[in-house]
Amino acid sequence: MTLKSLIGGHVFVAGGLATGGLKYMAEIGAEMIQVFVTNPRGWALTVGKPDEDAKLAESGVDTFIHVPHLVNFGSPSPETLANSVAVVRHTLRRGVETGAKGVVVHTGSAVTQPRDDALRQIHEHLLPLLEEIPDGGPDLLLEPMAGQGAVLCATVQDLEPYLAALDWHPRATVCLDTCHAFSAGHDLAAEGGVQETLDALHKIAPGRLKLVHANDSKDTCGSKRDRHENIGAGHIGSRPFADLMRHPAVAGVPICIETPGKGEKHREDITLLKKLRDGTP
Repeated sequence: MTLKSLIGGHVFVAGGLATGGLKYMAEIGAEMIQVFVTNPRGWALTVGKPDEDAKLAESGVDTFIHVPHLVNFGSPSPETLANSVAVVRHTLRRGVETGAKGVVVHTGSAVTQPRDDALRQIHEHLLPLLEEIPDGGPDLLLEPMAGQGAVLCATVQDLEPYLAALDWHPRATVCLDTCHAFSAGHDLAAEGGVQETLDALHKIAPGRLKLVHANDSKDTCGSKRDRHENIGAGHIGSRPFADLMRHPAVAGVPICIETPGKGEKHREDITLLKKLRDGTP
């Protein structure tokens, strides 16, 4: 029997990581959640509240943590690199404290330096953090980007050299963002496009897909623009999400929306994805 994917979303945590996050989860009908545990646009290492951490861990909810957007292990800036190490180490620790399944990190950009130099930095600075993850701790989920600028990983094929730079460490897994993949050139809207993309991912990194960010795209395939749209309202459309959830590589893998809006819009997206998953009208 095919394992069903839990469907949820990135939740707001006003009022507390568990108190606010689980409340918003219920409001939108989510079955799993993703959260920030620090300012997504800063470097501050926010300390958690033990009671909230315990409440979230004891809830049994499948939780993923997204690191701040500034993190970039491919950056030529020593300051950015040092901050990236500190933030990801801190977030992995917070993952242990909250019982999170995984910590999601963007795969970064070489910016102005040669790609090979950036990949050497990945090996030197990110690999040790994978070694530090304790048994039972969260995986580190690598999220390919939309292809803008000198990004190190956009297409599924780009994951091969990136994972090789991490010595194919078993705690280095994958988060596939549908908007990013589409914008990077994987035509998910085309007949067979989803299967082709997921077949390629499974061939390169079998068993490493641990989370899908389900986002439609405001822009066309290959645009290299990262602009999310509500499910079915963008250039991907709703049908490919049904195809995605029927692919063996996604069996049991949580599906998380990061779509525009709040409250009712998120509930609508999750309801639609549940219908596509379950084959209900």
